[in-house]
Amino acid sequence: MPWNETDAVIERRKFMTVLLTRGLTMVEACRQFGISRKTGYKIVARHAELGMAGLTDASRAPRTHPNQSPPEVEAAILRVRKAHPTWGSKKILAVLDRQQVDQAWPVRSTVDAILKRAGVVEPRGRRVRRQPSAPPVVDAASPNEVWAMDYKGWFLVGDGTRCDPLTVNDQFSRASLVCQAMVAPKSADVRRCLERTFRAYGLPRFMLSDGGPPFGSNGLGRLSRLGVWLVGVGVIPILIEPGRPDQNGRQERFHETLKAETAKPPRVSIRAQQAAFGRFQVSYNQERPHEALGMKTPAEVWQLSPRQLPATRVEHGYRDGFDVRRVRADGSIKWSGGHVFVGEAFTGELIGLEAADEGLWHVHLGPLRVGVLHGRSKTVVPLVPSVTHVPGHGAG
Repeated sequence: MPWNETDAVIERRKFMTVLLTRGLTMVEACRQFGISRKTGYKIVARHAELGMAGLTDASRAPRTHPNQSPPEVEAAILRVRKAHPTWGSKKILAVLDRQQVDQAWPVRSTVDAILKRAGVVEPRGRRVRRQPSAPPVVDAASPNEVWAMDYKGWFLVGDGTRCDPLTVNDQFSRASLVCQAMVAPKSADVRRCLERTFRAYGLPRFMLSDGGPPFGSNGLGRLSRLGVWLVGVGVIPILIEPGRPDQNGRQERFHETLKAETAKPPRVSIRAQQAAFGRFQVSYNQERPHEALGMKTPAEVWQLSPRQLPATRVEHGYRDGFDVRRVRADGSIKWSGGHVFVGEAFTGELIGLEAADEGLWHVHLGPLRVGVLHGRSKTVVPLVPSVTHVPGHGAG
């Protein structure tokens, strides 16, 4: 039965006072206070052990935790979390398993509880449902088959300088190959950065990017000067559809991680920001396990490309039956007694014209079909580029 009064502590003290001073039996005292003899004997035992302090409300929490991890295990978990504040339990356990293979580490739910108890994670709000990414525009079956290139959204560093991070990742291994703090999205700067990267790591087969400048344009094949140069060195540009960043979803997801670990808050200067990018790349490539790689790191999967950047300019070659023309400085070619404009981005390039139908010719830039020439009007209609052959896979 419950106490007659609402304050249980006061009632327990009254109970002991009555029992000790009035000479009542246990049965009489319990009847007077409306409690069971079991409760009465429990109060007497707590008073005998702890005195009046034993009559206060005791914590219901267990005094021992048989499933609690040893202190050294919790310390190891928290060390990894401190070094990588954005990592969750899955990545933490993968790293610990690699470091100490003989140690029996707790399950993920226990690691989550350890992190929460230590106050190093914040309760999640309502999770925003992420739209599923589109299927890859071109699939990567091995390292260096497809690289992705993009600018992460610009931001200001501490001294007010604009920072446009240029990133290039291998899509198969997720390896971060370029993470460069740029001050503006200029084509010449991007080309110089890619030249350094190609010399260091070799060439990919395809380069995936959006179609905005400096990566793409509204001209033939949506090719910019940068795209024309890529084709010339043996890399096929693949441009996602306008307004479809999900078609480059892996790069978008990489940018979320990059921002969380290097730009919240931004560093004080471009130099300091670049140093942060460099540290991030080392951690991302060599320490951070990736679920899509079976919890391996990108560095364990990626390898150098055997295809090297040509030392000198290589002219595009075409099969017999193509009419080959050099693009003039004004972006035009000579054709049928006149000039046909194809685009200034193609200046100096050899393009191939292949008869397609009466009065129509397909316009090629190396392995890409980029437009249709109408002989009567002497105009070129752009086409969505299509690959007629891949460099190194035979003639086109």
